Amino acid sequence: MIKVLIVDDSAFMRNAISGMLASDPEIEVIGTARDGLEALEKVSSLRPDIVTMDIEMPRMDGLTALKQIMAKSPVPVIMISSLTSEGAKATLDALEYGAVDFIPKNLSDLSVNIMKIREILINKVKQITQKKLVSPKTRSQAPQTIPETSHSISPMPATARRMGIVSIGTSTGGPKALHAILPHMPKDFPVPIIIAQHMPPAFTGPFAERLNQICKISVKEAEEGEPIRPGVALIAPGRGHMRVRRQRAIETVVTISENRDEFIYRPSVDALMFSVAECFPGRALGIILTGMGNDGLKGLTALKKTGGRIFAQNEETCVVYGMPKAVVDAGIADKVLPIEEMAGEIINAV
Repeated sequence: MIKVLIVDDSAFMRNAISGMLASDPEIEVIGTARDGLEALEKVSSLRPDIVTMDIEMPRMDGLTALKQIMAKSPVPVIMISSLTSEGAKATLDALEYGAVDFIPKNLSDLSVNIMKIREILINKVKQITQKKLVSPKTRSQAPQTIPETSHSISPMPATARRMGIVSIGTSTGGPKALHAILPHMPKDFPVPIIIAQHMPPAFTGPFAERLNQICKISVKEAEEGEPIRPGVALIAPGRGHMRVRRQRAIETVVTISENRDEFIYRPSVDALMFSVAECFPGRALGIILTGMGNDGLKGLTALKKTGGRIFAQNEETCVVYGMPKAVVDAGIADKVLPIEEMAGEIINAV
């Protein structure tokens, strides 16, 4: 049984989340808490396997409680976040403080989407609890500057092809993984980087801005028709699917489509990788990082068939070994790497 503690000042939300989780025979809700202070006591006494944590609560808010939990009794925490700019900022703070994931506060709209919401929540709880938690540094403890990557980069054989673009796909645990990669890219990084991270629309802009503050390369949320450029990482906006398209012989731009098409996740890793395979045959490096499900498998298979290369994050360093596992099991990964070695290998490939 997976033991869950639910922390929320709303009785409705506590009951709603409890009901959804308790509907699965492998999950047991062992307690609830109304604020951060009560959460600290119950984490210590009940020893849950995972905690769902609201952000805005009386007496002690979720961020303060999260920092104390990670310092004293580390346990996986999923934040309950409102889909606003303020909610996005607080949620990104929480991910830096050690939360493993978040679910949207519009969980309170439990009408036609209740089955889908319940399925997502249960899957997150199950897959996240499969991993042992490594206690992270809080922001106050984190270094203010990012050192150069210490990964030793061996010369690439002269006969090997250099990649002309780096395309990254990720989901659960992705913000932390991208923090481990992008700050190590040198300012003169010679090719464009494009990223599909499963995130709500209000989150991708602030997330890109945070990365831009700590990276040597430029990081921004992609805009319709924007040219891709060396030394610039573009993050797909959460409102739609990002693709690349040849506009002229010498220029490639991004397009943003809000149509769901056949893709379940938004922004879709598959949609991005299919377009990269078409525009950069034999010259694309596809990176698949931590995340649930198998988004990216079909697109990366197409990329591989054109002669591109694929790096996958290894199981030990993933928050959820779903998306990389699908690629590794399909036999299309050229390298399976711990996240701390990914930046050096990317630099070596371009």
